[in-house]
Order: sequence, then C-alpha cells, then structure tokens
Amino acid sequence: MFKDSYKVIGVMSGTSLDGIDLAYLFFNYSDQWNFQISHTATVPYSDSWKQKLQTAIYFNEQELGELNVAYTQYLADVIQKFITSNQIDSIDAICSHGHTILHQPQNGFTLQIGNLSMLSQLLNQNIVCDFRVQDVELGGQGAPLVPIGDELLFKEYDYCLNLGGFSNVSFNENGTRIAFDISPVNTVLNFYANTLGLEYDAAGKIAKSGKLNEVLFQELNAVDFYSKSYPKSLGMEFVNQYILPIIQRTTIETDGILHTFVEHIAFQIAKALPTKKGKLLATGGGAYNLYLLERVQFYLPNMKVIVPDTKVIEFKEALIFGFLGVLRLRNEVNVLSSVTGAKENHSSGKIFFKTV
Repeated sequence: MFKDSYKVIGVMSGTSLDGIDLAYLFFNYSDQWNFQISHTATVPYSDSWKQKLQTAIYFNEQELGELNVAYTQYLADVIQKFITSNQIDSIDAICSHGHTILHQPQNGFTLQIGNLSMLSQLLNQNIVCDFRVQDVELGGQGAPLVPIGDELLFKEYDYCLNLGGFSNVSFNENGTRIAFDISPVNTVLNFYANTLGLEYDAAGKIAKSGKLNEVLFQELNAVDFYSKSYPKSLGMEFVNQYILPIIQRTTIETDGILHTFVEHIAFQIAKALPTKKGKLLATGGGAYNLYLLERVQFYLPNMKVIVPDTKVIEFKEALIFGFLGVLRLRNEVNVLSSVTGAKENHSSGKIFFKTV
C-alpha cells in the first residue's frame, strides 16, 4: 500500500539555459492530487557551463560521456547546496529531469545528462530520473512529459501553455489528453537578445519596438514542422537546422527579428489550439514577455489568458517532474501514449535508491 503524502525535490534544466530550477514540493492524495510549492531556487549557469551545454550537441561519444559525469557531479553540488541552505531534512526522493543534449526520437534516441546513478551516491538520497528514454524505446517522442501533471494538477484549465525554450500545449480532447510542442520561443528570442549584450528581451520591449518583416514571417510559418500532426516534439537540432538559417538569410535589424519572431510564436500558438476560447494557463519564462502575451491575446480574442503566481510560472516544470517522480515511485502511469505516440501508457524513469 502506497502512502498518500510525499516530500520531494523537483529539478529541471530547460533548453533556454536560464539555469537549474529546484523546488521543494509537498504532494498529497485525497480523492485527487494536491500540491504545495515550498522552497525554490534557480541557479544560473556560469558562462563556462553555458558554453559547454550549447556546444555539446557537436560532441563525440567520449566527450559526451565525460560531460555527463562532470554535469552529474555539478548537479549534485547544486542540489546539496539547495538542501543545506533551506535546512531540508525530510526528502522521499529527488526527481530530476537532467539537461537535454540530444533529442532525436525519429532516430530512436534522446540524451539527458545528469542522470547517472552516481547522483544518488553523491547525495545519499533516493533519485528518480531519466524520464524520457523509455518512452522513445516504446516508439514515442519522449516529449512532452508535463501533460500528466496538467491532467491531474491543473485540470481546471482548458489549455496549459508552457513558454520556455519551446512552446508546448496540453489539453483534454474527448476524454484524452493531447499535447505537443508548437514552436521555438526563448531558444530563439534569447539568442538574438544575447547579440545585443542582453540575457533576454525584458517584457518583450525590444520586440515591441521593431517592425514586422512579412517575408520572414511567411517563411517561418512555411516550415514543414508546423503542418505536421501531433505527436511531435522539438529540440535544439530543429532551431539550428531550420529556424536560424532562415533568419540569418535576412538583413533586418535585431528589433525587427525579435518583433517578427514573437508574431510567429503567437500565430503558431493560436493555430495549434483546436478551440479558440476557454481558460489558458500560461507558464514558463515567456509568461513574463508581456508583448508576447499581448500578441497571443490578439490572435485569441475569446480566450482568457491566465498568468499564475510567480512560483507556478517559474517552477511548474520542476513541480511536474517532481510529480512524475512520485508517480514513478508508486509505479503509476506518468507518461501518456496519447501525448508522446508511444505504443502504451507507462511508468517511466529510473530509480536509484540510497544506500541505508
């Protein structure tokens, strides 16, 4: 018999390289799942780590293996400091996504570093991690994995939209949870903000000051991915192979690029939603981009766009990966085949128990 309450740490590192998100979480089950987000932190990457993670897509197998070990050690240090600084003394498990380096489900593989068994040994804690690999082995996309959390923790919303490195959406359609990636977001917006010496375009002010380039807008919208049906997911390979080359062929100023790409994101989000009304929950770093939200609302005038409190905006993915870990400990379904395209629902993730 499983217990009804859990205390876990959810750990998430996204493709936008904002840093490592950590959240100390309480879950309890009484007719339905409830959660509380307690202590939180985002640990920014150093320039050195950011450079390594950005270029690791080009590493050979040996270099990836060495990076995996080094990143796992680094992750253990970050998690231990979080535990110590918040005086956390009760942990059922640490549930960690790791950091995605390669995501090529069409070729049968995906790689998230930081998920080695040594993480449990270094921290002397139970670890649940490496959630994506099993799904790819079962013929799925390995993504998105958040929808089970949307279904069980945020069911009052018609749509759950995440605006992170990529945008993805989750919704219930005729009793089945549907979810898929929509388009790049901060992977591209931050890339061009970086060229101006900025980490990001605060509130989308630079994008708002630019002008739409209709040719670029149409060319971006014509990329094949957008006409494909779900299940579908995106990785940095897509940005590097398709999106950046299109933009780099233009000669427009950076504010015009940002303006046009925000328009592209908003247009694709609206196009992706089967019903253009209801309640939409917007989370992720892009939820702070007021100009992006303004354009989403423009394309979805009958949708109520809801931005939650700061902890949910910033730590929803850490929250849900913590929840995925709880479901895995209970051997309950935490990945939906309707979302990923795998041949069956399943309970995914490796468990490394601490030595007693």
